[in-house]
Amino acid sequence: MGRQRHKRKKHQMVILATDAVDTGIEQYRYHPWLIRAGVLILCIVLGAGIGYFYFEKDIIAEKNREAEAWQEQITVLEQEKASLESEVASLNETVQILSETINQKMQNEAQLSEQLEKQTTPTEFPLTGSATMEEAGEGDPMCIFTAADGAMVVATAAGTVTAVNDDSEYGHNIWVDHGNGYVTIYRNSGEIKVKKGETVTQGTTLFLVGDESNKLGYQMLKDGVYIDPMEMLAISG
Repeated sequence: MGRQRHKRKKHQMVILATDAVDTGIEQYRYHPWLIRAGVLILCIVLGAGIGYFYFEKDIIAEKNREAEAWQEQITVLEQEKASLESEVASLNETVQILSETINQKMQNEAQLSEQLEKQTTPTEFPLTGSATMEEAGEGDPMCIFTAADGAMVVATAAGTVTAVNDDSEYGHNIWVDHGNGYVTIYRNSGEIKVKKGETVTQGTTLFLVGDESNKLGYQMLKDGVYIDPMEMLAISG
């Protein structure tokens, strides 16, 4: 076999030495790649520094423009916020006004409902002026009044006249439906002042009472059942 020649790989090394008189000789060995890397890093740092100083004005100007753009956006958002707050305040004021209006309307409706109920509930006296009273002894509950001269028979509550009939005992009778389950009946021989189908209010004259027609028979029904009128009448004096 022939001799094989082995080539040894050469390693490059940089040796730094000092031969100062007052010192011993010191040697520092550095690989070339380390020096090249150091030089490269130094160049990058120097390049970045030079670039920064060269473009410093542009960088600062760009940052200022970005800051101004952000400030403009902040200003726009603040203006939008103020506008929204103003709209919210206006809406709240409108809601408050509407709430007060609704509350007032509800109060008015409650008052009207109360007044209507009062006007359609037969609690008033069926005669003007003074009168004496007695209760019928037999049959359905009835109050019998003897009216003073010049008195008038009046509706005890608002309603609609549903019947005007002849009455075998009192001459005539008038029926008034008050629309809430109450019906009142007025029996008298005086001059009739209303007709069937007519709407009457509380206090409307139904009969004119004369010397020979001063007797009034007054009856009341609730949901079709006769009740004692004295339970409803608000009599004073």
